[in-house]
This record gives sequence, structure tokens and C-alpha cells, in this order.
Amino acid sequence: MYQAHFGLGEMPFGITPDTSFFFTSPHSQQALNTLLVAARSGEGFIKITGEVGTGKTLLCRKFMASLGAGFVTAYIPNPYLEPRTLMLALADELELPLQRDVDQHQLLKSLTLRLMELAREDKQVVLCLDEAQAIPLESLEALRLLTNLETEKRKLLQIVLFGQPELNQHLQANSIRQLAQRITFHYHLGPLTRDDMEYYLSHRLRVAGYTGSRLFSRGAISSLFKASGGIPRLVNIMANKALMVCYGEGKQQVTKRHVGLAASDTVTREKRWVWWLAGLAAAAAAGGLTWALMK
Repeated sequence: MYQAHFGLGEMPFGITPDTSFFFTSPHSQQALNTLLVAARSGEGFIKITGEVGTGKTLLCRKFMASLGAGFVTAYIPNPYLEPRTLMLALADELELPLQRDVDQHQLLKSLTLRLMELAREDKQVVLCLDEAQAIPLESLEALRLLTNLETEKRKLLQIVLFGQPELNQHLQANSIRQLAQRITFHYHLGPLTRDDMEYYLSHRLRVAGYTGSRLFSRGAISSLFKASGGIPRLVNIMANKALMVCYGEGKQQVTKRHVGLAASDTVTREKRWVWWLAGLAAAAAAGGLTWALMK
């Protein structure tokens, strides 16, 4: 598309999580450090929360890639599963062969033996659950029971929950209070600051192969921060569109106007809120008209 025009080797602002683009902002680096320290300490449950688009999945993948040879990782991207199906997904991640009609008792026994086998090989098993706010309470309780398995020194299974802030309310349920008490490490991912976002743009452009002078003008950066709120996913979407507009005009630098056009084409939380209010007003007006006609 516009790569050749700007001297890029690849698209710099894709929304697919790619660890080669991981940006060590204060927030993301602290979150990664928290995860690594917690995993190496052998604790049972770890929790990472953040709003939509703040980079939880990218952080998860970077974390798993950073653990090293002493760890076995399992990743379940969509844990909206009932307990048995979740256990089967974990068994699949741990490369545990099972018969198709395995019953619950054999399933749990096989998982326990597999975890003990890996522990004897001096391997720590870490299960990462993305979109954890969607996990049913019964499945969370089943996971808690699995973390009861331990050697004299550490747990056989560690679990990292990556979720939206709703996960915090989810964990307040009385039925899983024992699990909530076992979360010994947690971190909340916030948006980028204005300065961090400027470094973020430069970092991604550099990774994508850009070697030229300033590509985003200062006005463009300020406009982009205002429109995105520092949410990395929105920054990526708008920066990508702004580059497309700039390329379409044959220009070499993204300006505030380019970002404005990109932002106007992007649905943000604020826009959804405005549209909802507009819809409510229209409904109210229609209701008032109907009431008037009935008088």
C-alpha cells in the first residue's frame, strides 16, 4: 500500500499483536516485570487488567516469549467455556493425549499426572487466559482447584488472567472468594501519555524500517493523542489511516488535517456515546410525536 512511498519494510500500525513491535512504555514494562517476577516466584494466580485496546494480548504474548526454557506455557484466547471444555483445552495445550470419551475423573487425573511429570522435569507450567472477564464462575472455580496441586516448593500450575476491568467485579462473587484471595500479583494497564505516544509512534516506525525525518508533525501527534486518548489500538488504527490519506495526497509528512480525517472515520468510545445520545433523542422525539398525535 504506502510502504514504498514512506520507505517502510512493513506496515507499522497493524492491530494484530506482534511481539516485535512491543513498546516498553513505563506501563507495559512495569506490567511485564510484574508478570516475570510473579511467574518465577511460583505463585498461583496473577491478574492483569486494562481497558479495551490497551495491549493486554500483546503483553501476554511478550510475557510468554520472555519466560525462557524453564517454563511450559499454555494459552487460551477465548475462555468462555464450561469447566470440562476448559480442562480439555488445557490438556490440548499441554499436548496430553486423551480418548474422545474420557470422563471427568480420568480427565482430571490425566491433567494432574501431566503436571507432576513436567514438575519432575523441573518445568513450571503457566496458563494464560485472555479475555478472562468472560470466564464462567464455575470454570474459574475448577481452575482454582487445579492450582491446589503443588510440590513442597511451588504450585504445579500458575494461572495468569488477562481481562477488561469487568474482571474485577467478576472476581467479587462470593462463590469464588477463595480464588480472589489467591491473586497475589496484579497490574492495571493504562493508556499512553502524550510523550509516550510520540515515542510509541517512533518505535513502531523504526521497527517497520523507517529511517527518514519526522513523519508525524507535532500538530498531528497532538491531534492523534486527543482523538485516541492514548489507547494503543486506536492510535494504530488512526495512524494507519492518516498515513493512507497522506500517501493518497502524495505528501511526505502526516499533518493535523490528515489525523483529523482519520479520526473522523474511526468509531471511538466518545463517538459511540454521541451516537447513542442521538438515537435516544430521536426515540424521545418520535415518542413525543406519537403522544401528540394521540391527544
